[in-house]
Amino acid sequence: MKERLKAPELRFKGFTDEWEERKLGDITTWTKGQGLSKEYLNNERYGSEAVHYADLYKFSPVMQEVIHWTNSDDGRIIPDNSLLFPASDVTPVGLARTSTLKLSGVKAGGDVIIGQLSERINSSFMSYQINANSKKILPLITGTTVKHVQAKSLATMSVTITNMAEQTAIAGLFERIDNLIALHQRKLDLLKEQKKGYLQKMFPKNGAKVPELRFAGFADDWELRKIEDILKKIKGSMKIGPFGSALKKEYYVEKGIKVYAQENIFKNDFSLGNYYITEDKYLELQSCELIPGDIVISMMGTIGACSVFPETSEKGIMNSHLLRLQTNDSSLAEYIALQIKDSPFIKQQILKLSVGSIMSGLSSTVVKKLKFPIPSIEEQRKIYLFFKQLDDTITLHQRKLDLLKEQKKGFLQKMFV
Repeated sequence: MKERLKAPELRFKGFTDEWEERKLGDITTWTKGQGLSKEYLNNERYGSEAVHYADLYKFSPVMQEVIHWTNSDDGRIIPDNSLLFPASDVTPVGLARTSTLKLSGVKAGGDVIIGQLSERINSSFMSYQINANSKKILPLITGTTVKHVQAKSLATMSVTITNMAEQTAIAGLFERIDNLIALHQRKLDLLKEQKKGYLQKMFPKNGAKVPELRFAGFADDWELRKIEDILKKIKGSMKIGPFGSALKKEYYVEKGIKVYAQENIFKNDFSLGNYYITEDKYLELQSCELIPGDIVISMMGTIGACSVFPETSEKGIMNSHLLRLQTNDSSLAEYIALQIKDSPFIKQQILKLSVGSIMSGLSSTVVKKLKFPIPSIEEQRKIYLFFKQLDDTITLHQRKLDLLKEQKKGFLQKMFV
């Protein structure tokens, strides 16, 4: 007997019928791929298109692309209107995944489970539904070292269906969202590749006195300077945060002078964090105060993560995992920070000087040995502003991408029963 269910929270106008519950096995014919050993798989476009279990983690349900090709006669042709499940090694994301392929003649390897759906079910709709409720698959996974899932287990999964018109409308919405996500991801990847190329060309390589690519109007040789040559000639122009014993957790209060940490550097956002100390404790540790224009470097974790402390940030000190640099008038703080964070030349120095370190990170000893290629202050400013504009564009596309993913997540939660 069919069990009637309530409708989803959000649906397209004109659809009012209640959704029905089914077992996946009642609407699916199960088969399994065959053959296609790894030695027969390749990335060159010849032979037959093929899908391997690992490919199921690499593309969205609507992306019409296959990771591998094969020149083997083995492999089962995937029928139209099918769901694909990895049969083994489902742990890369902790869950089994489904994908809908809309290509004819594609072959599936032996580690792919194929579920051909009945004609009254839209495979894209069902794929999105299963992935939206992927926790249902967790109890079906067996094995310890290598994880497995079987067709007979997947067949017991409860799913819900509506009429074909509503299925098609829902599937179409998520396909459009996924296409937008893929578009923004490609733009983001392209921008990051462009930035990588500019970084290689806009700073001198080992031994060179000028970069391969520079702005018009600049012809002078760059100078290779030690860190001591670009810092202010004052005590504390290079300063590491207070020792752990001087800034224990028990010294933190709800309101007061802010304490900045690695999170602020990793995310380049000094508004984050809620660690504070009293005025008296601040006066004790005032030598660790951050001043607008200071270069702040993380000394642990991500090597070379750094930011410039902005004018808009509230008064505060750095914690023990940060190091502060204060540049002189001949060196722009933003330009030096850009080099530490992104320049291949500086990264090579850091990696070379950090060999043998117990932990992944920097030390004041390593920073003191760094040498920076320095042009005129005008050229420094041009380079910094160029990369700032590029970074701002990358950040904008990343935000759009994150927003689309959040919107998709919200729709998935509201558009399925």
